[in-house]
Amino acid sequence: MKYHHPKGKAVNLGRRSLAGLALVLSIPWSACTAANSSESMLLEKFQSGNYSKKGADSCLMCHKKSDSVMAVFAGVHGNTERSDSPMAGLQCEACHGPQGKHRGKNEPMITFGTSGNVSAELQDSVCLSCHQDDGRAHWSDSVHTDEEVACVSCHQVHVASDPVVNRSNEVAVCTSCHTEQKLAMNKRSAHPLSDGLGAGEMVCSDCHTPHGSLTDASLTQLTETDTCYQCHADKRGPVLWEHEPVTESCSTCHNPHGSVNDAMLTQRAPMLCQSCHASDGHASRAYGDNALGLGENAFTSGQSCLNCHSQIHGSNHPAGSALQR
Repeated sequence: MKYHHPKGKAVNLGRRSLAGLALVLSIPWSACTAANSSESMLLEKFQSGNYSKKGADSCLMCHKKSDSVMAVFAGVHGNTERSDSPMAGLQCEACHGPQGKHRGKNEPMITFGTSGNVSAELQDSVCLSCHQDDGRAHWSDSVHTDEEVACVSCHQVHVASDPVVNRSNEVAVCTSCHTEQKLAMNKRSAHPLSDGLGAGEMVCSDCHTPHGSLTDASLTQLTETDTCYQCHADKRGPVLWEHEPVTESCSTCHNPHGSVNDAMLTQRAPMLCQSCHASDGHASRAYGDNALGLGENAFTSGQSCLNCHSQIHGSNHPAGSALQR
């Protein structure tokens, strides 16, 4: 099967690709100072736009015996039937750069991954030359960009289907880096996240946007509480008597990734409540003080503070100012 360039199309596409990388994404390729000799040579190759006239056919003369290379034709990036696929345009060179003198003189081509010959920023610029949409509008300011996590750290191209876009694989991909969150989600009280061993009801992208957002922790909603309310709508309110932490930040009391305490609380009651209410009269009493006349101290039995203040997320009762009813 041939993957030859359409006659006369290579030069025009070469200019378009160069413009896409050097103009639209001017920070990485047109205004950068090369960090190494490979980047310097690749920059010169992009500026010259010396693309092969035979496209993928030229590449496959050497690389067709590689299963990992040939696997690209099983996926969307190697689909010649789609006009937005790299293989329908510049083919291999759309991502790996102009061939130039790669054949014979072994000039470098762009390679991706942790062992790639260009920085994560330059690797990403190749992907973003096509993948420009609202979902990636905040990528340049995202935590992943700041930490030099490249697109290919999570995504695979030379495959029939990118594993990370399958919800059953997503958590395993995220927790390969986010090990602290992986530890938390395996504690006794946690959200129903799948770690790749079974089907969970939730995945990381239900709360977080991996490509960045305008919020802390790249949340899907404008605030942390709004993100939680997407599922916990019964806690939204409005209510007549509010409990400030509920409207300010759910993480004041809860660890969203998991906890050893019930309801993913950061501490057990009464210690959690006393972290704010230590000076509120009876809340400051020692646990052994039986002045309430209850025999067993109300702080240390049953649901602790919630024995009385059961409407902890807010109350609509006219006499519910103490969140007791």
